[in-house]
Amino acid sequence: MIEEDVFRIVEPDGTFDEAVDPRLPEEDLKKVYRAMLLVRTLDNRMLSLQRQGRIGFYVPSTGQEACQIGGAFPLRPEDWVFPAYREPGAALWRGFPLQTLIHQFYGSSADIEKGRQMPNHYGNKDVNYVTPSSPVGTQIPQAVGAAWAAKIRGERVVTLTFFGDGATSQGDFHSGMNFAGVFQTPTIFFCQNNQWAISVPREAQTASKTLAMKALAYGFEGVRVDGNDVLAVIEATSQAAEKARAGGGPTLIEAVTYRMGPHSSSDDPTRYRPAAQVEEWRKKDPIARFKAYLEKRDLWDEIDDAHLQKELDEAITEAVRVAEKAPPPALETLFTDVYADLPPHLREQMEGFMKSGERRRPEISDKFPL
Repeated sequence: MIEEDVFRIVEPDGTFDEAVDPRLPEEDLKKVYRAMLLVRTLDNRMLSLQRQGRIGFYVPSTGQEACQIGGAFPLRPEDWVFPAYREPGAALWRGFPLQTLIHQFYGSSADIEKGRQMPNHYGNKDVNYVTPSSPVGTQIPQAVGAAWAAKIRGERVVTLTFFGDGATSQGDFHSGMNFAGVFQTPTIFFCQNNQWAISVPREAQTASKTLAMKALAYGFEGVRVDGNDVLAVIEATSQAAEKARAGGGPTLIEAVTYRMGPHSSSDDPTRYRPAAQVEEWRKKDPIARFKAYLEKRDLWDEIDDAHLQKELDEAITEAVRVAEKAPPPALETLFTDVYADLPPHLREQMEGFMKSGERRRPEISDKFPL
């Protein structure tokens, strides 16, 4: 149904509009639920590990699981994702191994990025998931450029870029949108409007009634979807992907959702966010909603849920155990993988460093390897 211009299929209590229910196969529905619950479980565990000092930093995404899974669901292996730093679900759905992801949180020698990236800056070329960075919105023109390149080559490739409501105030957002509109690139702009850009509320970002309407200024469609309804997100993103793949150009999706936890492990949302607002959104929890939908269709019950939760807990526990056995990255990796051929001045520095015998400063030898 359409309510306040927001597309929704499943209500918070699990009731649904049969006329627009995509009726996904049972196997897909259970896979989607598993992926969403995995993200929530991972969030809880990693935030706990950060508080214990076992990892250095974490960006939780509790409350936004439907956006991540639903946004990535319609994409094909050849498509590309240009994320922000709050989309572990999209990475996992694309095939990013859980163990590899947790190695990145630890930044150990087993991390494919060798500890060089900030935690939550995970990327993997094997699944066309581009490494994000902290500057807000920089991934947006990159996604447009990759889409334009694919279009020039005649490849039926779609690029999807995730960003938050705060990114719509950045120049990169407007440059990317304008370029995509002019050249009709096969790009999906997926805005997770979670109501807060750290401590800046949505109403302080723009005077526009919606964020989706900004697409009109650049000559293409903008749609609003209930970002806590995974089926609605899947449907909206599927339509955008089909249009882009057929040469119909870009789409801006504004997924209306809410960040239930802190912006990051360094943030205290109680200093700027009213508790009543959080509680109101808690009633719209995307996982509880989708679980209720599955139960109403007799596809799930509490016994299934208990078994799945136990399975996910054990999988994360084992991945953490393996990650904590891995040593820090070798210090000589500071010099490698930057140039195809190491320049003489860096080679000299590396050789001198290695001959010095220094391996790691004693005062930080037992600390997280940032």
